[in-house]
Amino acid sequence: MDKEAAMGEETGPAERWTIGEFSRITHLSIRTLRRYHEQELLVPARVDPATGYRYYTPAQVRPALTIRRLRELDLPLADLRRFLDAESTGADGTDHGAAQQIVAAHLRRLEDRLGRTQRAVQALRELLDPRAERAVSLEVLPPQRVLAVSLEVPPGAGLGWYDAAMHDLDLAAGGRPVLPPGGRYEHDLFTEGHGRATVYLPAEVALPPGAPATVKPLQLPRRTAAVATHHGPHDDLDLTYGAVGSFVARHGLRSQDLVEEIYLVGPRDTDEPERWRTLVAWLVGPAPSAPGGGGRGSGPGDRYL
Repeated sequence: MDKEAAMGEETGPAERWTIGEFSRITHLSIRTLRRYHEQELLVPARVDPATGYRYYTPAQVRPALTIRRLRELDLPLADLRRFLDAESTGADGTDHGAAQQIVAAHLRRLEDRLGRTQRAVQALRELLDPRAERAVSLEVLPPQRVLAVSLEVPPGAGLGWYDAAMHDLDLAAGGRPVLPPGGRYEHDLFTEGHGRATVYLPAEVALPPGAPATVKPLQLPRRTAAVATHHGPHDDLDLTYGAVGSFVARHGLRSQDLVEEIYLVGPRDTDEPERWRTLVAWLVGPAPSAPGGGGRGSGPGDRYL
């Protein structure tokens, strides 16, 4: 035990503890308390100018334990300092709300991370189970009139292009009830990170005057696709894509290098990702006769975007 820690054995004023005494009370190691001091997270109530010994007070117990919990939860140092500043100046309640918001925002990030981890675990269990297989069928999607925004998605683009397209489509729809939105994407968009995309809203009415210039009417053809319904958030959407892509290859179907997603239930409908439902349709060439019966119809011979 070093000299400063040994000072904990000496008696002193009841409202002043040495670092050793404070360490025993808080179960924070002396090394941790020194690090908190160096990082200016928990400054001792008094530092003896002659000896450099640190002294703490009972009022510092709760802050010390709070700092420990927040560091265990990986709150970044910058956010932790903002929290402590808000708490220290918020004794009258004026900044207490700001301090709570900092913690609340971090807890939401942790909950999101935990959700992603849980979904990754579920996906891995499915991948490790040779009996697990997502249901895929060969179906014909009917012709449909839509309002659409088509664009070339550049390399490195985030999802802002999709949000902008949906914004324009909502303006064009004018609040009229519509069927679930969808998107048609070239495979290059996934394999190369850029490519052609079309985002659409089903609409039987004509394009209204004053609609954004990006929105055009489009007639989707009758098309054949390997189809699966993805349940839940899109963290494991690759598993559904793997299932429909394997179905296409296994049955010797001719891929149109185009996939269609229909957002049956999504963020526009509910803030509970577990309730999301996404139809994934891998477009293929003319379908063979359906098992046990007549033809299923034919898909597009050309790509429609």
